[in-house]
Amino acid sequence: MRIDRFLSHMNVASRKELKSFFKAGRVRVDGTVVKDAKFKVDEATMVYVDDEPVRYQTYFYWLLNKPAGVVSATTDSQKTVLDLLKDTDRRDDLFPVGRLDKDTTGLLLLTNNGDLSHALLSPKKHISKVYRATIAGVVTADDQAQFEAGLVLSDFTAQPAQLDILNVDTAQQVSQITIEIHEGKFHQVKRMFHAVGKEVLTLERIKMGPLELPDDLKRGQYRALTETEVTLLKAN
Repeated sequence: MRIDRFLSHMNVASRKELKSFFKAGRVRVDGTVVKDAKFKVDEATMVYVDDEPVRYQTYFYWLLNKPAGVVSATTDSQKTVLDLLKDTDRRDDLFPVGRLDKDTTGLLLLTNNGDLSHALLSPKKHISKVYRATIAGVVTADDQAQFEAGLVLSDFTAQPAQLDILNVDTAQQVSQITIEIHEGKFHQVKRMFHAVGKEVLTLERIKMGPLELPDDLKRGQYRALTETEVTLLKAN
C-alpha cells in the first residue's frame, strides 16, 4: 500500500496533512527518509514519524466504562460514546458492539471488527452479560425462581437468567442485585423486573462474555483490549 494510506489509516494525519510531513523529512523507513507519498509499504513495515514508530493495525478494540447520559451510537444529536475517545483514538469505522441505554453505565466494547461484533451479538452464541443493579422493591426468592424459569414478556419469553441478591434494605425497600442474561433485547433487564412488579433504579454492565469491567477504569475512561482478551473474545 502507499505510505500515505498506511499513515492516514493509523490516524497520524490526513493524506492532505501528510504532504507537509513528507516535505519536511519527518517520515522514514529503515533509516531512510521518505518524501514520496506513493512509496510502497506493507502491514509489516516499520514506519517512523518524528522518530516515533508507527505500527500498522487493522482492527481496534476499546473497552469503555460508559457513563450515564451518552448514547451508544456512532452519530447522534446527543453526545455519543465515540465522543469520549481522544482524537488520536477516534476513527470513522469504530462502532459500539450492541447498545447500552442512555442511563445505563458500564462495560461497552468499541471496535471496527464487524465479524467479531456480529458473532458476539448473534442470538445463537448466547453470550453472557452480567449486570449490577439497584432495584426499587424487595427482591425475593420467588423473583429468583421466576427469572430462572424464564419470564414471559409481552413479545418474547426471556431465556433463564441467574438472579443473585446482594443486599436488601427492607426499611428503604431497595435491593442490590446482579443478573446474568444471555440475550440483549431492548430494555430487557428493566422489562424483566417490571414483569415482577419492580423497577430498576440503576443499571451497570460489569461483564460481557470473557470481558470484565476493570475496577480501576473510571466512568468515561477506556483502554485497549489486551491480546489475551481479544483472543478470548474470538474464541467465544
